[in-house]
Amino acid sequence: MEFLQDNATIVLFGSFIILLLIRVPIGISLGVSSILGLFLINYNLQTIPYNMFSAINSVTLMAIPGFIFAGLLMAKGGISFHLIEALKSWVGHLRGGMAIVSILACMIFAAISGSSPATAAAIGSIMIPAMIKTGYTKQYAMGLVAAAGTLGILIPPSIALILYGSIAEESISDLFIAGIIPGIMLGIMLIIFAIVYAKVKNLGGLEKASWEDRLKKTGKASWGFLLPIIILGGIYSGAVTPTEASIVAVFYSIIISFFVYKDMTKKLFIEIVKESINTTAMIFLIIASALIFSTFLAIEQIPQAFSEWVAANSANKWIFLLGINLMFIVLGMFLEAVAIILITLPILLPVLVQFDISLIHFAIIMTINLELAMISPPVGLNLFVVSGVTKEKIGSVVKGVIPFFLIIVLGLILVTIIPEISLILIN
Repeated sequence: MEFLQDNATIVLFGSFIILLLIRVPIGISLGVSSILGLFLINYNLQTIPYNMFSAINSVTLMAIPGFIFAGLLMAKGGISFHLIEALKSWVGHLRGGMAIVSILACMIFAAISGSSPATAAAIGSIMIPAMIKTGYTKQYAMGLVAAAGTLGILIPPSIALILYGSIAEESISDLFIAGIIPGIMLGIMLIIFAIVYAKVKNLGGLEKASWEDRLKKTGKASWGFLLPIIILGGIYSGAVTPTEASIVAVFYSIIISFFVYKDMTKKLFIEIVKESINTTAMIFLIIASALIFSTFLAIEQIPQAFSEWVAANSANKWIFLLGINLMFIVLGMFLEAVAIILITLPILLPVLVQFDISLIHFAIIMTINLELAMISPPVGLNLFVVSGVTKEKIGSVVKGVIPFFLIIVLGLILVTIIPEISLILIN
């Protein structure tokens, strides 16, 4: 027992890895291993339930279920369908037009849902079959949607940036603003690749729509196009907080789905509520468990020890950022994005301060790494979402996503070495 007490940190991380390997859900794995570590250092375990509740008792975090609910309402209530139809009428006839529609649709959906899996599911279910019909291979279509769907956690509003802001005590609005240009930049990079690919493969597009058809479909989709403007405009103008904006998005989506498009049924609405609850519960369990983990780290002074080790072994901040990016890419292969934020950020914050790295700039670096995690095997969520939508094996989705993974890596390099890409709208 004394040996275990002296090596509580090793026991914690060892048990966490073992539980992950036997496929215990990450929220439970993190909580159980952290409680075991605290037990070994004689921490008062009676305070753990209160601490777990305190971790999720936050007005800021209440934006998460709101944006999850709004995203699902959009995906299944007709809003995403009409957005895509409008985009098809404008650019679907261009060479590579269907791929461009997919990327633009993901960007618009990202500006509402804040979730990558929700974006990939909503757009993939419509656009992957449509792309295949116009000559794209299924593998390419799956890879494109899986990658473009990752923009859901970068383009504001973003659940990942909400979590980052709550831990780092940074302004959520500033973080959202910082994500705009990098998100648009990555979207443009994906579009350029899609156009080049279509020219090389000699892929055509849809029949060119008439102006009457364009105006008709755009008018019908205008309710959806208004939603990002309402959300982001309300936040940036100071009219609403991010949490209030998420509630506005929910009520707006309900009204449009039920009374304008009339695609929502009572049965479908109940299913959406259940799915929202399940997703929110999973995220909040991870958040609560992460606080226990953070408590152990604080008691054992692991962040301070890590900070000292980095200072002694890193020549400058650029070497540190290179190492951190590589670390995130490896972690992304095994951990879910929310868990990566909650496990690593408390440890990294002292080091970021030490190297005088902007916490807002680092938030975008971290979020792009989390995008890569969404499409990294074996546990990338977007890979499973697209696999589920298409009924294809994960391996086929992974092959399709490789070129887009490399494009996002290029975007990560640019954002890392040019902080102004993230900070220009804030400074």
